[in-house]
Amino acid sequence: MVTSVGPQRQFPSGAAYAEALQHTQLCFRHPELKGARPELTKLGLPRAISGAFASVFSLTSVTSGQRYAVKCFTRYIPDQERRYQAISARLAQLDSAELSQQWNLGFEYLPDAIGVGQERYPVLKMEWIDAVTLSSWLDDNHADRFAVDRLADRFESLTRDLSAHEIAHGDFQHGNLLVAGDDTLRLVDYDGMYVPALAGLGGTERGHRNYQSPMRGNDDFGAALDRFSAWVIFLSLKAVAADPALWNRLHEPSGEFLLLTEEDFKNPAGATGLQTLLAHPDPTVSGLADHVRSLASQPLDLLPPLAQAVPKQRTSATTTTAASAVPPTASPGTGGLPGWMTGHVPQQAAPPSAAPAATSPDGFRTRTPLDAVMAVLWPLALAATVLMIVTGFQTPLFGFGVPLVFAAALTAFARRRRVERAQSRAALVRLTNELDQLEDPAKAAERLRKDRAKFDAGETKRAAALPRAQDKLTAQYHAELKEAEKRKVRKQRDLDKKIDGLSEELRKALAKALTDKQSAYVRDQLGRRLIAQSPPHGIGSTLAARLAAAGIRTAADFTGYRSVQNSTYNNTGAVLVLSSGRVINVHGIGEAKAIALDVWRKSVVASAVARQPAALTAVERQSIEQGIARRRVQLTDRRKAVESETDVLREQARKQLEAGQERLARENTLAGDRARQQRQEFSRRTVTLQQNSALHGTLSASLAAVKVRQRGLSYACYVRFLYLGR
Repeated sequence: MVTSVGPQRQFPSGAAYAEALQHTQLCFRHPELKGARPELTKLGLPRAISGAFASVFSLTSVTSGQRYAVKCFTRYIPDQERRYQAISARLAQLDSAELSQQWNLGFEYLPDAIGVGQERYPVLKMEWIDAVTLSSWLDDNHADRFAVDRLADRFESLTRDLSAHEIAHGDFQHGNLLVAGDDTLRLVDYDGMYVPALAGLGGTERGHRNYQSPMRGNDDFGAALDRFSAWVIFLSLKAVAADPALWNRLHEPSGEFLLLTEEDFKNPAGATGLQTLLAHPDPTVSGLADHVRSLASQPLDLLPPLAQAVPKQRTSATTTTAASAVPPTASPGTGGLPGWMTGHVPQQAAPPSAAPAATSPDGFRTRTPLDAVMAVLWPLALAATVLMIVTGFQTPLFGFGVPLVFAAALTAFARRRRVERAQSRAALVRLTNELDQLEDPAKAAERLRKDRAKFDAGETKRAAALPRAQDKLTAQYHAELKEAEKRKVRKQRDLDKKIDGLSEELRKALAKALTDKQSAYVRDQLGRRLIAQSPPHGIGSTLAARLAAAGIRTAADFTGYRSVQNSTYNNTGAVLVLSSGRVINVHGIGEAKAIALDVWRKSVVASAVARQPAALTAVERQSIEQGIARRRVQLTDRRKAVESETDVLREQARKQLEAGQERLARENTLAGDRARQQRQEFSRRTVTLQQNSALHGTLSASLAAVKVRQRGLSYACYVRFLYLGR
């Protein structure tokens, strides 16, 4: 089975389509549908016929006046466009003259035909047909036996057409079979149709549960899809034609079935509908019902097509009606099937019958010489006994009965030597061994029922687990997309903040550069003013030399002074603070001279500050601005890279989703193959069980018959045989 990969597209609801169809001038592009008038409800809204996969609306074109049925899809269908193109091409090849009736309707698949919200979706444009569903037609016409029987013939002809062209509808049921005004059939809803060009694809649906075989699985998709449902519908029509009262008896008003439901196929013994048909006096009805019961346990590809099992020419309904007073007799060996089905409906192979009863004698036949001796022996024994009584001779152990005991022992020996006894014992042993080798049918049936129930439960669980696994993959995919988008937005927001802050960063950089330039100018001016060349007041050459020796030559070498208390001389001194922050004590520099040096330095600083540059040069400013511009380009490129990184994450998530879907498709295909094989195995076991049950019954009856026949080989019967010969 091929399963399309990629996230499943979400489709609008029927209500969303109905809202869009209020403005067909806007939602459609197709010339015949643009501006078309929809059929409205009492509330003035477009009337929808809703199904599992779509909603159908009736639209009348304003250009051609033609009425169309427009199907708007509400659920995803795998390979939808490919399927409809293949179906359309196959139906277009059909020659109307070769069909039993014009059951196929023209349609056109239009991709992106209707706009709902901001999206466009496909629709299926079909010709409108004035017809009623099969169940509605039967509501009105079930009493007309001739019309119902004629419709059954036409339905069989429809299935014959499909079978001849290797087409299967996939969902035969009362709602997809319409009866036109001339009482011919129309087939609608081609979503699940099979045509040869779709071989290898999987099915999109399992069909209506009240018409499908319990053996049909999700992976069944081929020309045999309709076989079981065709038999069910044909049985229902033939039953109503034979006995119109069955319609009101078994059909419920507005029921989603004709006469039989899903329970009739899953539990035939406990279902009212099928049991009623099985017990019906009309052999056609009971025979078809029994056949449907047997088909319910067989795989679809092993079922006989209705088109091949029913003879093409049959007696008309009038003949059937006239002959209904005298029920036709079933041919021997047909299992109660009517004569017209004899030789056409496959019969179950008859179980091998045991024939021990024919070889197990019920009495003694020809007398042998030993029998003649025994016949003579008994009178002699009686005579000897009388003689012993007369003479008074007797033995200590048996008294006078020695001759009789001897005759009885020899008679028993002769009886055991009879061939009839050996044949009876052999038949009894053989039947007992064969019964021992056969499994108890009741236990085998119970084990088969449990195995099938376990299998059905597993298949139900598997069928439910697949959509959940697909939904989990899709949810994980959307979660990864959401996380990637959040990461992208977060990074882009941070980068946008940095880009927006570049103007402030430029302003600060220019201000810092100017400050650094002014500070450098002041330091340079301070370094140029030597204390020795222009000493402060009170600083002579001797003190200038001492200061130079201590590392203070210019105004740039110290930053000020600190007053210190001299406890020895009880006065206040001073230490100078170097540019490095270290303090030194220069001999001869007291507080007064330190103040003079500090005042001198401050005057030098004030003079340098007054002359410092007030702005950066064009070259200096350009250098800073170019650096900020490069930074802006880097951040912008980084922002673009974030989008590319997000695209990579999106692609990784998509590939992971596709890989997961491909894995699920492979696993589902393998599981479907195993399920199909298991269903076939159940069918084989069912047939074997039926054969073994019949054989078990035959053997049990034969064993009982052998035991009854053994009564004719008793001791008394042998003694009678010795003298009477029977």
